Amino acid sequence: MTELNTLEAVAACLAEAFESGNPDAMAAALAQVADSPGLASLAAAANLPSAPLAEAMRAGEMSLDTTLAIMKVIDLHMP
Repeated sequence: MTELNTLEAVAACLAEAFESGNPDAMAAALAQVADSPGLASLAAAANLPSAPLAEAMRAGEMSLDTTLAIMKVIDLHMP
């Protein structure tokens, strides 16, 4: 498992899961990021509060606005 300490690592993890199209992989990646040190960087970059973001990611119940904000961050931080 990759250490998710940076925004780039978080973006890569989520992008890989989203690109797979596998709902289980997406849910697992979201839960992993929710519990990672890199969550704070993702939340800041998406202009979202960390605690509610982590809770929504763990539950797999993110709003469309939250999902789009995260997708924008992922796209901006992929090589």
